[in-house]
Amino acid sequence: MPPTKSPSRKKTAKKAAKKTAKKKVAGKATKKKTSRSPSKKASKNGRSSKDSHQQADLFSRSSASDKKKSTSKKKVTSKKTPAKAKNSNTTKAEILAAKQKDISVSEFFAKNRHLLGFDSPARALLTTVREAIDNSLDACEEAEISPEIYLEVTAISEDQHKIMIRDNGPGIVKEQLPKIFGRLLYGSKFHARKQTRGQQGIGISAAGMYGTLTTGKPMTVISRISRRKPAIEVTLAIDMAKNQPVVKKEREVEVDWSHGTEVHIELEGTYKKGKHSIDACLEQVSLANPHVELTYINPVDEEPIIWNRVTKHLPEPPLEILPHPHGVELGILMQMMKETKSRTVSGFLCSEFCRVTPNVVKKVREETEALGKDVDTDRQPRRLSSADVKILHKAIENTKMMAPPTNCLSPIGEELMAKTLTRNFDPELVITVTRQPAVYRGNPFQVEAGIAYGGELPGDDLASIFRFANRVPLQYEQGACAITQSIVASPWRNYEVQQARGALPTGPLAVLVHIASVWVPFTSESKKAVAGYDEILKEMRLAIMEAGRKLATHLRKKRRLADAERKKDYIKKYIPQIGIALQDILDLSDQQRTGAESKLADVLERSRKM
Repeated sequence: MPPTKSPSRKKTAKKAAKKTAKKKVAGKATKKKTSRSPSKKASKNGRSSKDSHQQADLFSRSSASDKKKSTSKKKVTSKKTPAKAKNSNTTKAEILAAKQKDISVSEFFAKNRHLLGFDSPARALLTTVREAIDNSLDACEEAEISPEIYLEVTAISEDQHKIMIRDNGPGIVKEQLPKIFGRLLYGSKFHARKQTRGQQGIGISAAGMYGTLTTGKPMTVISRISRRKPAIEVTLAIDMAKNQPVVKKEREVEVDWSHGTEVHIELEGTYKKGKHSIDACLEQVSLANPHVELTYINPVDEEPIIWNRVTKHLPEPPLEILPHPHGVELGILMQMMKETKSRTVSGFLCSEFCRVTPNVVKKVREETEALGKDVDTDRQPRRLSSADVKILHKAIENTKMMAPPTNCLSPIGEELMAKTLTRNFDPELVITVTRQPAVYRGNPFQVEAGIAYGGELPGDDLASIFRFANRVPLQYEQGACAITQSIVASPWRNYEVQQARGALPTGPLAVLVHIASVWVPFTSESKKAVAGYDEILKEMRLAIMEAGRKLATHLRKKRRLADAERKKDYIKKYIPQIGIALQDILDLSDQQRTGAESKLADVLERSRKM
């Protein structure tokens, strides 16, 4: 009898059958794949070979094809992205160098407007007016025209104003209008070695740039050079990336004045009165410029304010001079010797500098011998070595020379300073001093000082200070200015004026100090304060001390007269009482008493005068 199968054995048999069926299906699929593949290396008997050999062959072929694909991809990527391969080798220095670019002067000052005095709305309005006034005065004086200036400040809103200024100067030609008002560092005064108000060619164009930045509106300029020619109106702005003017509109217009220039600027600025206001600035302009006729309309008052000229005579026009050899630096001397057309060092020194003669050149050569090497002054300047130029520069410094000429300066003058101080303050006493010209770094300069005392000036306040540089008022940074430092350092107590330590003098006092120079050393581009060079501080202090001594003489005389009057009053008060007492004691008559009183009064009066 056959043995019966158990249920567990049946299950295992079924599972085995299923596995074999699956293997058959997988084998058929692999056979189809191998038959479809492009490679035909398998033999006819390969169909009946084992599955393991078929799978190994299939794996080797697929891996080979994958390698081919990967190599082809690498070739493609290497052809398409050569830049990436280069960037991967770029150094940080090269990356940083690619970011470097030029900076326009307009862009610089647009970001650093505080350097030019546009750091607040109130200062911006005042700076714009001051720069416009300076340009008008310079233009009129250079053309030898008595200046007449009309200024109007109109309020658009509380923090936005429009400035219109017109002068009777010579006008500006059409081609120069965009360059003068639409470019920074453009002008005729930077290289001129003579006294001028403007120096850098920045002021009025920077004011127009500030107006465009804050309001979006360009500036408008109208200029006329002759009655026979029409006036030209130009509306322009500044391309700050290139520091070039952008003319928005240009046309001919009708005006009722024969020659001059009119400027319109709308800007963000606040108007206020007080010490740092436009009104105070214009009053100081009239102090230092007695020849100007100034009409001013502010946003508050309806009636115009007019400062009449004190004199009809223009100041002496300053003449341009050559640089003084004591003020030239070594690098500048080397550059001048390379660019000179002179054939000898002697000719170069005599033609390129003032106060240099053949005798002076001879002394310079002797000084080079004393320094250890004889520099031949007959050689060509370009053939001197750097060591020779250094010795020559040192010899020039050691050689005594005349001070530079002073016809390049135009001081206010003692008489005109006294007239303007009297007009503006109506004081009890006016003292003015003009020092002899001096030199700093080869630049001639001259200091003037004026003191107004008494009158309506407040007696319990600190003295009022009026600082000027080339006739331009300085209203900000008073403590950082060499003028203020000189006033504080003066011994006012010796001049019968009260002064606390390290402070300004106290009393009914107004002190004016003016420095005139071919190049005023300002502490910044905004021209707010004068730098404290030792030579400048010395001259300022000497000018103030000279005026102070005259003030002390007046005050001491005034005090003596007051004491004499007081003693005289005592005599008048007590002599009659003494006469009555003598009459009672000596039994004098009225006539005798009167004679005794007169004799006693004469004796006391003579002793008082002694």
